[in-house]
Amino acid sequence: MEVELRYYGQLFPTTVVLATCIDKKGKPNIITLGWAMKTSGKPPMVAISVAPPRYSHNLIEEAGEFVLAIPTSEIVEAVHKCGRVSGRNVNKFEEFNLIPLPAKKVKPPLIKECVANLECRVVGKMTTGDHTIFVGEVLAAHVNEQYYNAEKHCLDLDKAKVLITHGDEYREIGRVIAYKLNGEIRRIE
Repeated sequence: MEVELRYYGQLFPTTVVLATCIDKKGKPNIITLGWAMKTSGKPPMVAISVAPPRYSHNLIEEAGEFVLAIPTSEIVEAVHKCGRVSGRNVNKFEEFNLIPLPAKKVKPPLIKECVANLECRVVGKMTTGDHTIFVGEVLAAHVNEQYYNAEKHCLDLDKAKVLITHGDEYREIGRVIAYKLNGEIRRIE
């Protein structure tokens, strides 16, 4: 079945993230994004996609830094609201009861309520139609210890209910169906 191209984006479930940025006076802002990904392991890099009319776009472009934060279902209301109002007019940390924490390598703050925060310096950007992809080198990574699986060096997704968006819904990432072992896939019955 072929669908109208204007709906192609609804076919991609995406992880929901928050990004913080900062203006020239030091005022922080938060943007909700559905377009983010890892791009490199060595050096560690991530990419986010932001539309140029968004207030955060200019802040990231001017400062050359951002923090990529991974929220969970516990703060879904704040996540949604951060994407519905402009930081030009609202201090989103105060308005949505989120706590900024100082970063170690960049000026934008971490978000305490998020399970992980990646401090990034912009090392590249590319215009792709109606969005700009900002590539950030990860300078420091922070994780809330209660959500970290030290054995696997990753988030414990049974505890950290990471969000995805699909259509008009927010969803939690679900159950494990298979795992990798010696290059093979083992399905869980």
